[in-house]
Amino acid sequence: MSSPDPTPAIAAERSAPDSKPWFVYLVRAANGALYCGISDDPLKRFAKHQSGKGARFFLSSPAVALVYTEACRDKGEALRQERLIKKLRKSAKECLVASAGATASL
Repeated sequence: MSSPDPTPAIAAERSAPDSKPWFVYLVRAANGALYCGISDDPLKRFAKHQSGKGARFFLSSPAVALVYTEACRDKGEALRQERLIKKLRKSAKECLVASAGATASL
């Protein structure tokens, strides 16, 4: 008995897009403002924001907490979700934060 040829599986694996998850996230600044962004590693990105190197947004008020993360299928989906969240009123963003807090305590 011969074993099946692995070449098609290897070729399919190489041509498959990178399936690394991306995230959309919200960070609370010291002044209460919410910053929305995307990253493939939100904790590392939050640390960058805290160090003052992540975004100009935090120059006036430092990042104090990563308050919301949402996993996305890929970078394109994360960008689309970020655009939608950025269009929301602050009260709606606060609802997202509250819903994330409620699910974290379950």
